[in-house]
Amino acid sequence: MTERLNYFKASPKAVQAMLALEEETQALSIPLVLRELVKMRVSQINGCAYCLNMHAPDARGAGLSQQKLDVLAAWRESPVFDARERAALGWAEALTRIEATGAPDADYATLTDAFTPKECVDLTLVIIAINGWNRFAVGFRALHPLRADAA
Repeated sequence: MTERLNYFKASPKAVQAMLALEEETQALSIPLVLRELVKMRVSQINGCAYCLNMHAPDARGAGLSQQKLDVLAAWRESPVFDARERAALGWAEALTRIEATGAPDADYATLTDAFTPKECVDLTLVIIAINGWNRFAVGFRALHPLRADAA
């Protein structure tokens, strides 16, 4: 794969706006471990190697178990996720695939059973932000760096 362009250099103001949004998501009511779980799942759906490479170590560092990371793509079939994680993952998938899902009432009901209204909005912003980053990285073919453990 060849990088198409460096979007950080091409439009620093646009990237600064995204970075400001990302910074705001860090101060929201959603715990870091849940934010990282959602970022991983959305990045899996969007096929974003750059963001998966970035967020896997962050997720582990936040306390997400390796088992959860291992089965994340099949979270509906795994008993390892709790009700809040399931609600967040369902909402993340519904919004990421909104053209196909229309953000179904069932996913929304599950979300509102597990989260307060403020948390629903905050989680939605986290989902919006990672989808934006995925579109930059996938669209412009951002290349992730190789880590020392890449054997």
